[in-house]
Amino acid sequence: MRPQPDPRFTLDKFEGESDAESSKSASKPTDDEIMAEEEQEQDGLGKGMDPEGFSGPKEEKTVKPLTPEALAAFNAAQERTGVIYISRIPPGMRPTKVRHLMSQYGEIGRVYLQQEDAKRAYLRRKYTATKKAHFTEGWVEFKDKKVARRVAEMLNANTIGGKKGTRWRDDIWTMKYLPKFKWNMLTEQVAHEAELHMAKLRVELAQSKMEQRDYLKNVELARVLDKRAQKKREQGKDFELKPREMKKRQQDHEGDGERRPSKKAKRDPAKVHAEADDDAQFNKVLSSVF
Repeated sequence: MRPQPDPRFTLDKFEGESDAESSKSASKPTDDEIMAEEEQEQDGLGKGMDPEGFSGPKEEKTVKPLTPEALAAFNAAQERTGVIYISRIPPGMRPTKVRHLMSQYGEIGRVYLQQEDAKRAYLRRKYTATKKAHFTEGWVEFKDKKVARRVAEMLNANTIGGKKGTRWRDDIWTMKYLPKFKWNMLTEQVAHEAELHMAKLRVELAQSKMEQRDYLKNVELARVLDKRAQKKREQGKDFELKPREMKKRQQDHEGDGERRPSKKAKRDPAKVHAEADDDAQFNKVLSSVF
C-alpha cells in the first residue's frame, strides 16, 4: 500500500481550467509548495525521510527571521536535547502511539520510525492479511538529554505495559540512549542513505540497458547470419563462419632456453679502420709529450 500524499502538496484544478493546463501548472512547484518544504525541513523531516513515519510537535510554527539572541537560544535548546534509539518497534505501532507512550516520561520533540524493507513489505502484504505499514526501528527526541538517558535506562528490556487486554501490553522495549547524537545527524544519515540507494539504482539501470543493447545486437546479427546461410543453401553451397583473423604477436624466444640475437647496428669497416688510426696517432702524440 503506497503512502497517502500529503494534502499540503496537492493542487486543485480551478474552474474553467482544462486538464492540460492543470497538468502544466502541477509540474511547476508553487510558492506554497516551496514554503511547505522549508517548513518540513525545519520541523525535522529531512530529505529522504518518509512522512508516514514522522511525528513532530503539534503546535504550528511560523517561519520568521531569527535574531542573534533567538539563534543563540535555539542552539542552546538543541544542545540540551537527547535522542533515544529504539531497535525494535512492535508490529502495528505507529509514530503517534510511540509519542503518546514516551510523552508520559518527559517532553518530546520529534519522533521518526523507519519503515521495513520494500521487498519484505511486499511479501508480507502478499501472504498475510495485514496491509498497513510496519516499522522496524525508530528515534525519539527528548527536550532534556538527562531525561532521555534516564528513560532509556528505565524502560530498556521492560514490558510496555498498559491496561489488561491491550495490544502491546506484553511487548518489550529495546532502546538505548545515544550520547552526543543530535537530530540533524539523523536527517543527514537518512539523506545520505537515500542518495546511495538512488546511485545504486542508476548503476543497475545503466547496466541493464547495456545488457539489453548487447542482446538486441546479437539477435540482429543472428538474423543476418541466418539469412546469409539460407541464401547459400539455396545456391547449393555450404555456409561456414570464418573466425576473425588476429594479428600474430612476435615471439620473444624462438625456442625453449634460446635467446633472441641482440640487434646491433652494423658499422662501416672503413670508418672503424679510420677511427683506429686516429686513436693510434693520438696515443703517439701523448707518449712524445710525456
